[in-house]
Amino acid sequence: MPIRSPRGRVDAYRSLWQWPLRSPVRLAITGVVVVALAVGAGVAAGALRGTSDDGPMSRSTATGGSATPGPSGRSSTGAGGTALPTALPPVTPLVPSTLPLSQAPPAALRVAAGWSAAWVDHPDGITSEQWLAGLRPLTTDEYLGVLANVDPANVPAARVTGAPRPVNVAPRSVRVEVPTDALTLIVLVVDTEDGWRVAGYDRA
Repeated sequence: MPIRSPRGRVDAYRSLWQWPLRSPVRLAITGVVVVALAVGAGVAAGALRGTSDDGPMSRSTATGGSATPGPSGRSSTGAGGTALPTALPPVTPLVPSTLPLSQAPPAALRVAAGWSAAWVDHPDGITSEQWLAGLRPLTTDEYLGVLANVDPANVPAARVTGAPRPVNVAPRSVRVEVPTDALTLIVLVVDTEDGWRVAGYDRA
């Protein structure tokens, strides 16, 4: 029947939409084509929207006089010729504050001396618990947990041989040098809510 007749056109349309249903392969091909067309249409619509958005933005930049940072940190000119500062004010570097050694708190020196005396006090047969008991009143809770892993038998010194001497003084901490018969301790004493306490030590 000729395609120009209404019946012929109906048969032609029926054959077109029935074509994908005649096999799974044809159905898959049809689905891919439909998805590709939808993606292409979305990309084209997005490109058109981006082009239309660029226009007003470019015009406002050209005529609105919005501030733009200068390349050398100088002020840029805004609407009406008003200068807009873009350079940040200088920042003062943070330097740890130190005090003269003569301003070391006597209480901090006493704690360093008492802690060192307890540190070297480890007669034969002393347990870790007994050794820590002597250090506990003069030690921060955090550092006491570190000392719990120390075997007092491994402490090389047996007695303190001199007076404590400050080597670094800050508003809330003092490093104190304490000589012993085996080495010189550098004891860190810090100001806590419970008073001055030892928060660490090193060997000079």
